[in-house]
Amino acid sequence: MRFYDMLQLDPAVLKAKIRIAKTAGERRKMQAAMVLRAILIVTFSIIFIAPIGSLFGSENNPMGVALFCILLAVRFVDFGYCIKDSMLNLAVTFSLLLVVPVVTAFVHPVIAAFIHFASFFIILLMTSDTPEMGNGGLYSFAYVFLTGNPVTGELFWKRATLTLVGYIICGSIFYMKHRKKNNEIRFRQIVSQFDMLKEKSRWQLRMALGVSLVLTLGNALHIERFMWMGFACASLLSTYPYTANIKERLWQRVLGVVVGSVLFFGVYQILPESMHTFLGPIGGLCLGFCTDYRYKTAINCFGALMLAAGLYGVQNAVLLRIQNNLLGVALGFAFIFLYQKIVDKRFEINTENQQQSTTKI
Repeated sequence: MRFYDMLQLDPAVLKAKIRIAKTAGERRKMQAAMVLRAILIVTFSIIFIAPIGSLFGSENNPMGVALFCILLAVRFVDFGYCIKDSMLNLAVTFSLLLVVPVVTAFVHPVIAAFIHFASFFIILLMTSDTPEMGNGGLYSFAYVFLTGNPVTGELFWKRATLTLVGYIICGSIFYMKHRKKNNEIRFRQIVSQFDMLKEKSRWQLRMALGVSLVLTLGNALHIERFMWMGFACASLLSTYPYTANIKERLWQRVLGVVVGSVLFFGVYQILPESMHTFLGPIGGLCLGFCTDYRYKTAINCFGALMLAAGLYGVQNAVLLRIQNNLLGVALGFAFIFLYQKIVDKRFEINTENQQQSTTKI
């Protein structure tokens, strides 16, 4: 395998290959690829996101972060249907990510809940025909992050320009990488295949409904940094296969957030103030070596808390992150429990009846 190809691999894949490497030289080569990959991603993120504050305002950095994450993913994951429909739907997705956070911030919570549900469900339907590829988690992150950071007035028009530029960049890469795939499949076929008897369809509905309710509740109650609740809830709901162990994911999230927040607090106190700005990049670099969800969650605290510490103070930011994540996973788990009792149970019964009818015939 070429060194360049190693750089394209996920850390989990690289670690697996390192464990089964036949020679020490091959092992060192893969380890070097993992290190260089982490450095390149952090460097590229700085080069990509840093100018956005100067050009479009620091308030639009969240859109820059969302675009960066999408940019990394569009090279590898397509939408599962023809390029013509995919390019159109990518534009619709970007438009929803731009407009919905602003609209839902100024309407009645009941109306906001319907808008969130409809918008996020459409995004999932367009982008997540194969949930196991991770698009559900990617676009839920972008949706929740931008919902928690709306802008208005001149900043909105700057964000609109940034979104258009981002679409051109991401769309160009998406087109080059996937233009020859799934040419015989149209998006309308994907829509026609939506069926609540299918696991994927129930996953899409559950995720859209759960995330929309948590975001609406957090905004309606004026909870500071309510998007952290949304991230925590979405981390449970995005799990696929649909029947995966949610309790395990819940405890991994809780443990990761508590450990990561406490660790950040300790490091923040020890380091001189002049070095605090390096905590974000250091966290990003460490993330490049993580494969376990607990460790990813813990390391993600560094970037999130570095931003929040400037707004609330480090102690309040740490307490707020832990509190909101606990609320988010609690609400997410309660919602999943009710969804399974009400929705899943009904369609499982329908499936069993359908199978019995087929057997009799």
